Amino acid sequence: MIGGVLVALSIFQLCGDRRRLCLRQIWSAALLDALGVELEADLTHVVPGALVIANHVSWVDILLINAALPAAFVSKEEVRHWPLIGWLARKNDTIFLRRGSRGHAKIINAQIAELLTQGRHVAVFPEGTTTDGRSLLHFHAALIQPALTAGRPVLPVAISYWETDGERSLAPRYDGDISLGECTRAILGRKRIIARLVSTPLLGQQGEDRRQVASAAREAIAAAAGLPLVSNPPETPGDLPVAPLSGAHPTGSRSPAPVDLV
Repeated sequence: MIGGVLVALSIFQLCGDRRRLCLRQIWSAALLDALGVELEADLTHVVPGALVIANHVSWVDILLINAALPAAFVSKEEVRHWPLIGWLARKNDTIFLRRGSRGHAKIINAQIAELLTQGRHVAVFPEGTTTDGRSLLHFHAALIQPALTAGRPVLPVAISYWETDGERSLAPRYDGDISLGECTRAILGRKRIIARLVSTPLLGQQGEDRRQVASAAREAIAAAAGLPLVSNPPETPGDLPVAPLSGAHPTGSRSPAPVDLV
């Protein structure tokens, strides 16, 4: 973390976009290594300028994506004001969403579209909050619209965490009332965790609307991560039958529902 701050204060200011992306990738990989997280990435379907949409389990998800395919992230406005993390986010092309403002949403749409047309990746978590990694929530289709408007592909990416014995790992979960410190201690308490990031076929290039893309992306991510399609609340095992949430968020969820991007 100290190294990341020093780089952001010095070299980052002098580099071009390509070099900054490379530095971000190297730093993310180094931090994963320090945490004992081994990344296994399948980038078969990656193309430049794609909107990356992924399921959301942990703050470590951001490191995984940046280590595999550096991207600008869409985040809630409140993150901008978080100590250190907010400052690093501002230095790393984060796009901040202001909730409840349609005028601001249009500006955000334009920023996302511009980055995509430049061949840059932009990453979003369409669930709008984290889970424990054993289930998927409803995908918010509005977050996909900027890519469709700009004529850029949507790249669904599945994230999953595993113990060395082949069991799904719950250590990286950052949902409910789990604090950043508790999550980090749980990760460091494992000698090694395997993180799998799997790209799936591109969507949004055949005239699909955003809801069709969101539904197809959710199915692809569920299959690639070995998750049930039923929309389970966090902390509920994926193999237990529960009623769909229909977009509802659990009490105490870490992130609010995304603003409607129109």
